[in-house]
Amino acid sequence: MLSAEFLELAARVSNWGRWGDDDELGTVNLIDDAAVRRGAACVRTGVRFSLAVRMDQQSPQIGSIPGRVNPLRTMVAINTPYMGTPDEFCASDDVVTMGLQAATHWDALAHVSYGGKLYNGFPASSTTAEAGATRCGISRVTSITTRGVLLDVARARGVDRLEPGYGITSDDLDAALSKTEVSLEPGDVALVRTGHLQLFKARQRETYTGGHQPGLTMRTAAWFHDHDLAGVATDTVAFEVYPCEDPQVLFPVHLLHLRDMGMLQGQNFDLEALAESCAADGVYEFLLEASPLPFTGGCGSPVNPVAVK
Repeated sequence: MLSAEFLELAARVSNWGRWGDDDELGTVNLIDDAAVRRGAACVRTGVRFSLAVRMDQQSPQIGSIPGRVNPLRTMVAINTPYMGTPDEFCASDDVVTMGLQAATHWDALAHVSYGGKLYNGFPASSTTAEAGATRCGISRVTSITTRGVLLDVARARGVDRLEPGYGITSDDLDAALSKTEVSLEPGDVALVRTGHLQLFKARQRETYTGGHQPGLTMRTAAWFHDHDLAGVATDTVAFEVYPCEDPQVLFPVHLLHLRDMGMLQGQNFDLEALAESCAADGVYEFLLEASPLPFTGGCGSPVNPVAVK
């Protein structure tokens, strides 16, 4: 049974009906032309940061969720003559099998449900084995191009990496935001750094993926709702604090963001180099291009997010 605290928060942050009864985009609606121009205005030097982790058999997944396999790339053609002889046109092609949430990715609004409902009241049964997510799937999201703002919670707390199991509070987010000297505006995307991805980069994959993780707490959902953000991404697998803070609710922040607010979540974003740059020059805003791949029926999508300063 869902706790009274969770249900109170769900009602507080709900965006159901805000953009119409048929809306399947949620807070992506907040990325309007002005939000894109605001992001573009952040480009001053042209320095670019890819925020993606490696996509191969050493990607973050270690089997904790059945079927969420790391990218397996295999060759289907190797210098194969298309027509004629090897002295003419030859091609090499490959294919990939992977979980759409295996590496750096966005979760679609169809990724989670409770009470038999997805975001905006669509039935959870609209996701089927044959068609995937027929409502609120990732292919509905054609573009995530806007202003990004780094909230370096670890540095704001005076540490390089938050300890496993640390629950990020709204006060932590306020402290990180105050260091940016930026005012968040509707349609921005927040990137929340815990430093936890350092474990993955140090090849401690099992600890990164399978152990306790720092992350957002339930009450921060109201903070993101009040700032009208289009999305939020973190540098962990779980996204939220794990073990979960409410024993009655599994992954409550996922439920609040995706199902109630209609706000995209990103996981496994590599924020280390970007954070070093922001700490060095004091500039924590940038153009963020992080559009998902248009997988029809997809409940998520891998992404190569790029921050441009």
